[in-house]
Amino acid sequence: MERRDEHQDDLGPPPSGQQAESPQQEEATTMKRSDKYLPVPAEEKKLDEDFSSKPRINESIPMKTLYNEDHQQLGPFFSDGQRRVDFVLTYSIQKPNYVRRRSSKSSDTNFLQRLWCSMRNSRAPLQQKEDPEIAAQEQRADYHEDDKRFRREEFEENLREMGLELEKDEGSKIPGVGFVKVHAPWGVLCREAEFMKLKMPTKKVYEVKQGSNLVEQIRLFIHKVTDPLHPKVNANRPQNVKSLSHPFSREKQHLFDLSDRDSFFDSKTRSSIVYEVLKRTRCTKAKYSMGITSLLANSVYTSAFPLHDGDIEGVNAEPNDRKLLYEQWASYSVFYKYQPIGLIRKYFGEKVGLYFAWLGVYTQMLIPAAIIGVIVFLYGCATVDDNIPSMEICDPRNNITMCPLCDRACSYWKLVTACGTARASHLFDNPATVFFSIFMALWAVLFMEHWKRRQMRLNYVWDLMGFGEEEEDHNRAEYEFRVMQKAMKQDQSLPKEEKVKLTCTDRLPAYLTSVVMMGFMISVTFAIVFGVILYRISIKAALHISTYPAARSNIRATVKTTAAIINLIVIIILDEIYAAIARWLTILEVPKTDKSFEERLIFKTFILKFVNAFTPIVYLAFFRGRLVGRPGNYLYVVGSYRMEECAHAGCLMELCIQLCITMLGKQLIQNNLFEIGIPKLKKLLRKRKSEVTSLQEEEVKILKRYEKDHFLGPFAGINPEYMEMIIQFGMVTLFVASFPLAPLFALLNNIIEIRLDAKKFVMELRRPIAAKAKDIGIWYNLLRGLSKVAVIVNAFVIAFTSDFIPRLVYQYAYSPDSTMHGFVNHTLSYFNVSDFQKGTAPLEPMHLHYKVQICRYKDYREPPWSSTPYDLSKEFWAILAVRLAFVIVFQNVVMLMSDFVDWLIPDIPKDISLQIHKEKILMVELFMKEEQGKRLAVQDNHNQETCTSPSSDDQSPSRPRSHSVIHSKASW
Repeated sequence: MERRDEHQDDLGPPPSGQQAESPQQEEATTMKRSDKYLPVPAEEKKLDEDFSSKPRINESIPMKTLYNEDHQQLGPFFSDGQRRVDFVLTYSIQKPNYVRRRSSKSSDTNFLQRLWCSMRNSRAPLQQKEDPEIAAQEQRADYHEDDKRFRREEFEENLREMGLELEKDEGSKIPGVGFVKVHAPWGVLCREAEFMKLKMPTKKVYEVKQGSNLVEQIRLFIHKVTDPLHPKVNANRPQNVKSLSHPFSREKQHLFDLSDRDSFFDSKTRSSIVYEVLKRTRCTKAKYSMGITSLLANSVYTSAFPLHDGDIEGVNAEPNDRKLLYEQWASYSVFYKYQPIGLIRKYFGEKVGLYFAWLGVYTQMLIPAAIIGVIVFLYGCATVDDNIPSMEICDPRNNITMCPLCDRACSYWKLVTACGTARASHLFDNPATVFFSIFMALWAVLFMEHWKRRQMRLNYVWDLMGFGEEEEDHNRAEYEFRVMQKAMKQDQSLPKEEKVKLTCTDRLPAYLTSVVMMGFMISVTFAIVFGVILYRISIKAALHISTYPAARSNIRATVKTTAAIINLIVIIILDEIYAAIARWLTILEVPKTDKSFEERLIFKTFILKFVNAFTPIVYLAFFRGRLVGRPGNYLYVVGSYRMEECAHAGCLMELCIQLCITMLGKQLIQNNLFEIGIPKLKKLLRKRKSEVTSLQEEEVKILKRYEKDHFLGPFAGINPEYMEMIIQFGMVTLFVASFPLAPLFALLNNIIEIRLDAKKFVMELRRPIAAKAKDIGIWYNLLRGLSKVAVIVNAFVIAFTSDFIPRLVYQYAYSPDSTMHGFVNHTLSYFNVSDFQKGTAPLEPMHLHYKVQICRYKDYREPPWSSTPYDLSKEFWAILAVRLAFVIVFQNVVMLMSDFVDWLIPDIPKDISLQIHKEKILMVELFMKEEQGKRLAVQDNHNQETCTSPSSDDQSPSRPRSHSVIHSKASW
C-alpha cells in the first residue's frame, strides 16, 4: 500500500508480453485484468497510429465501458451493482475526422445535427468556487480532441496507479457526453484518510454531562419546551453520548469500529477523499504539469462532481439522507421548525453546515428585534394624535405660507398641506427611536457573542477543535498556466533549480487595473445617484406645472416612490454587473490559491455592492436638505437645477420609504425570485442543449444517477448567500433609527430564504465537494465591523436627520412653558419675497387670493429686518453643538455597553470547555491503556521465551535473547 503512494513519471501500462510485473504495476492493473475485453474501435487507439489502417484484433477495451442497459444500476453504483460511485468526471465525445467521413454515408441528418449540436455546446462556461467545474473558468486552450483524449487516458491511468477504480459510460441517453465513474476502494480510503488526518469516531464512547449553571439550565429548559420544533432526524441516536474521535491511522485501526466498512466512511467523506486524489494526480507528459483544475480549464473534462445519495420523489425512492433533508428541511411545510444542522453537515460538509447554522442563529435573533421594532412602531401610531408639532402643522388656523419648492413653476403653499407627511413621520421619528437604536446596538453585540458560542459548540460536536490550516492549499489552474507561460519566456540558461513564480511586478498591471476599475465603478454609482436626484428635481417641477389635477394632488409621494423604485432597479442591475466585474478583476490578479482568490473576490464584491446599495440611503440621510442654500440664494447644479429640500417634517420619511422599497424589492426580486427562477431556467437550457427534452417522462425517470445530476446546476459556493445576508444585516443595523420595521421584514425574508436555499441545495444544484471549516471566516469580521459602524451611523441619524435634538433643545431652552407648543414656528425662518433673484419668483403667485410679502422656510436664520439678514442664527449654532455632543455621548456610551456585554459573556460555553478537557483526558487514558497492553504483550512474550529457553540451551544461548526482549521493552 505504501509503495503505491509513490508518484512515477512513466505511468503508462507495461509492454505487452511482459511476464513478470512489479507489485505496484500488478496492483494498478488489477481492475483491468478482471474485465472482459472486446476489440478496440479505431477512435480509441493511441494518437500515433495510422487511422487509415484496420484495427488489430488483439487490442481491447474493458467491456464495462460499453453501455449495457440490462446490467446498469440506476443508483450510484458501478455496473456490477457493488462498487459505489464516489465521483464523476464528464467529457465531450467527438470522433476523429475520418470516422465522421466514413459514417456520414450511413448516418441520417438528425444524427449529424445532434452530433454537431453536442460538439458546439460541450464547452459550457465554468465558474470559480468550491466545485472544481467552477474552479477552472478562464485560460482555456483550444486543444485538439485527440490531444484531449490522450490527456484523459494518461490522467485516468495515473488515477489507477493511485489505486482508484474507473468505469466509463459513453452510451448514456445524453448525446455527446461521456462519463467516468470513480470508485475509491477501502485501501485508498484508509491511506488518504491518514494522509488528510481525518478525525474518525473510535470505539470509545462517553457520556456528555450537561452544565449545572443557570445559563445551561435555561438553555436545557428552552430545548425541552421547543422539542416539537426540532426536526425528526437521528431519532435512534442517544443525545447524551459522544464517540471519542481521533485522526485515522492504519496502524491503529483496532481503535475504530470497522465492523461495517461500507458506512465507516460516509459518502461526503469518500467524495472529498477522491477529490483530494484528483487534485494531487498530474498529467506529466504534456508541456507542463496538469491537474484536474487545468484539465477542466482546457475542456479535457467538462465537469467533475460527486453524486447525490439518491432520488427525492417517486415510488422507488429508497430512504437516504437527501430525501430526509428534503422532507425535514427543504419543504415549506416545516418552515416553523429548526434546521437539521447535523444532517446538513453530514451531507454537504462543514462549510455549508456553518453557513446554515449562522443563518439560523441570525434569524432566531431577529425575533426579539422584530418584536421591539413593532412595539416602537405601534408606540408611534398610538401617540400620533398627541404629538404637538404635527398637530400644529395640521391646524388650519395657523395659516402659515411657505416659500416655493422650486423656481418659477412652483407657487407658494400652505403648511397645512404637509399634515399627512408630518403625521406619518412621527411613526418613525419619536422618542422611542432613540431607545430602539441603543437596543439594536446591544442586539448586534449579543448576536455576535451568541454566534461565537454556537460556533464553539458546533466545533466540539463536529470534532473540529484541532482542525487547522496545515493542509496543503493547491495552486489554481490559472496560476499554473501563467507560471508555465513565464517559464517558457525565460532564458533557457537560467538554473533549473530556481523555482518560477509570479511576483508583484508580474501582477502590477492587474493591480492597477483593479484600482482604476474599482474607482470607476464607484464613480458610476455616484453618477447614477446624482442622475436620480436630477430626476426628482425635474419631475417635481413638471408635476407642478401639469394641468392634470390628479398629477398635482400628491406630488411629494409620487416623486419619492418613483425615485425609490428607480434606485431599486438600478441597484439590482448593478449588483449583477459588479459581481461579474469583481470576478474578472480577481481573475486578472491570478491569485495563487483558492483561499486567496476567495478573499480577494469577497473584498471587491463587498465594497462594490455595499456602495451600490447604501449610496442612495446615505444621500437621503446626511446630504439631502443640507446643501440647499436659502430663498434668494439657492444652490444650483448642472445649470438651473436647484438642489432638493426636505419636507418640513424632515428627510426621515423619505429615508424610510427608500429603505422599505430597497429591502422589500431586493429580498423579493433578487434574493427569492432569482433564486427560484434562474436555476430552473439554467436546468431547462442544459436539457435543451443535451437534446433530452424529447425524452418521455418515463425515460427521464430511469436515467441513471449521474445522468440526472449532470443536468443540475454546478455548485457556485456559499459566498453569494453570505453576501445577501451581510447587505441585509447592514440595512437592519445601520439605519434602524429611521426604519424600526426593518428587523421584521428581514425576519420574514429569512424564514423564506432558508427554505429556498435548502430547496436549491437539495434539488437544483449538484452536490458540493465537502469542505472543512471551523468558522465563517472573513464574514465574521465584516459583521463585527458593520455592528461598530452602525452605532456611529445611528447616532448621526438621530442627531442630524431626525428632529429629536431640535425638539429637545426647544423644550428645555426656548419654550416658555417647557412644552412643545410653538416648536413649528420656532423652526421656520422669514423671507421677504422682494429678495428673490431675478427670474426665480413664482409665475402664478395669485391663486392664494392675496399678495404674499413674507413666506416661511425651514431653517435657523435671522429675519430680513435684522441687522444681519438671512445669516445663521444663534439657535442654529446651539442646536449644532448639542447634536455633536449627542453623537459623542451616544457613541461612547453604547460602545462601552457593547464592550461590557462582550466581556461579560465568555466565548466558550462552560460545559463545552469541561467536555473538551474531559475528551483530552479520555484520549490520554485510551493511549495509556493501549501502551500498557503492548507492554503486557511484550512481557508475556518474554515470560514464554524464558520458560522455553532450557530446552533450547544446546541450540542457542538464552542471554542474547533476553537482552533483545529487554531492549524491546525499553523502546516501548
